Amino acid sequence: MKKGIISEATSRNWKRLRSKKSGRLMARANKQLSTKSIVPLEYFSNKDNVVDIQRFVGFCREKNYKVEEVICSVGVKLLEDAGILEKPHVAAALRPLRPLTPLRALMPPPLRLPPNERDLLGLLYQCFLLEGEKNRKGSYYTPYSVAKNMVQGLDFSKGQTFFDPCCGSGAFILALEGASPNQIFACDNDPVAVMIAKINMLLKFKDEVFEPQIVCCDYLKCNFNTCLAPKSFDYIISNPPWGAVIFDKKGNPITTRESFSYFFEKAFSQLSDDGLIRFLLPESVLNVKTHKSFRKFLLENTDIQSITLYDGAFSGVQTRYFDIESRRTRHDLSRQDEIRITSWDKACLIRNEKKIKKDCFRLTNNLNFNLLSDSDLEKVQKILSKGKYTLKDSVWGLGIVTGDNKKHLKTKLGKGFESIYTGKEVEAYTLKAPKYFIRNKRAEYQQVAKDEIYRADEKLVYKFISKDLVFAYDDSKSLVLNSANILIPSIPGMSVKTVLAFLNSSTFKFLYKSLFGGIKILKGNLMELPFPEISAETDCKLTQLVDEVLKGNKEAMQLIDNEIDTIFTIQ
Repeated sequence: MKKGIISEATSRNWKRLRSKKSGRLMARANKQLSTKSIVPLEYFSNKDNVVDIQRFVGFCREKNYKVEEVICSVGVKLLEDAGILEKPHVAAALRPLRPLTPLRALMPPPLRLPPNERDLLGLLYQCFLLEGEKNRKGSYYTPYSVAKNMVQGLDFSKGQTFFDPCCGSGAFILALEGASPNQIFACDNDPVAVMIAKINMLLKFKDEVFEPQIVCCDYLKCNFNTCLAPKSFDYIISNPPWGAVIFDKKGNPITTRESFSYFFEKAFSQLSDDGLIRFLLPESVLNVKTHKSFRKFLLENTDIQSITLYDGAFSGVQTRYFDIESRRTRHDLSRQDEIRITSWDKACLIRNEKKIKKDCFRLTNNLNFNLLSDSDLEKVQKILSKGKYTLKDSVWGLGIVTGDNKKHLKTKLGKGFESIYTGKEVEAYTLKAPKYFIRNKRAEYQQVAKDEIYRADEKLVYKFISKDLVFAYDDSKSLVLNSANILIPSIPGMSVKTVLAFLNSSTFKFLYKSLFGGIKILKGNLMELPFPEISAETDCKLTQLVDEVLKGNKEAMQLIDNEIDTIFTIQ
């Protein structure tokens, strides 16, 4: 395809996502335009309250009540019920707010609000926000069990200070124990969230007189070191926005890194000596290539203490999450420290706990945070030490991107059509019978590889979406759809079939999963796999064993595994 020319399918995608024709589709554009309502089930203290909350939110939407007015009215009612509404410091905190409509005027019977929610205001606000708003802001509030775990063990006995730069409704503030109001600082760029956090703090410390030190500002642009706040903080704990669009001083979007990395790096700069920082982050941070610079920052500048994995996801988002704890310390960060790894189940109970060496994070070019046990790390290092060659000089090809599979793929072979293989037909060593047929008309498709790659005398076809390596041998010169990709390997002293044996072996499957994880088999990761130097005799033996597998002798697969284990001296 010529540079600057896009297919009709791509043009349709751009129009559908309302993106600029900048040469690529805008990330998350479809979700950022969504008007779908999201009920954050993970944020409820009591699931029996879901119906009452939905009825109340639905009624307010029907009446076109402004969200901030509803939230403020509910907040005033909570302060009134707590008996502190008329206290001078509470009145002073509420003074900047707009005139209120009494809650009873907004909520006629039989509507009711439950009295047993830890953060009723934050819960209501999350229910009012539509999916598009939440996605644009990266706004997903932290469940109480997670917030409680992340602030556990903090010591405030010597006047230590706490700061949350993305406080939302104040989930971490509500979970704090042992801190007094004058030790707590926070900010957020959402004025409604700041209002909620202030009210929540007044309710939490209802017997004390204070002014909530919570500021409405964009943390990345403002200087939070006001006369009210210290220059540094002992504890900085937050759930920053994920995927929010960050703009530079000229108003241009910054797309080089995820929003959470900017928040973390600035927050870390405000950490006191030996201070502690804990951030809740998406699981993709552990191993996705685009987050390499952030992982490098963590390794080179911070003293990572622990990682906690949570078995859950926010409503409306499939991404799982974890928290990472680091300290600002003065000792040599290059030394081989141990890191505590904890896994939580869905009931928020510890499932298992272990310690790993920081060496696990330096095994790949992308600095993937591999959470390996000592035995697995030893095995990985042994395999890597045997490597002499890689696939970097091999030929790679993408499967055909039609732009419209329904239009171009047929289930019956017709005149001018030929078979095309998809990822579903790729099995270890062999290709199942094709289910689809296509015309070989390159100009009609959105993206195609060079024809000589599809027509190679020998090639390997592998699943793109897969947790394991699955490679098949093909000498039929067939076409491949983009759910599978093509490799024509070039490893000194190895036939194509021998390379296939290594890629399908249990050793390489273990290594790939240990180093890279994920559900996509990526070219950049495959190019890091270590191929050893082998004898001509071993090459011939492995080639013959692969031929046996291709003939239907499945028992030969175990013989291949045994032979490769011997090469890497793995017991």
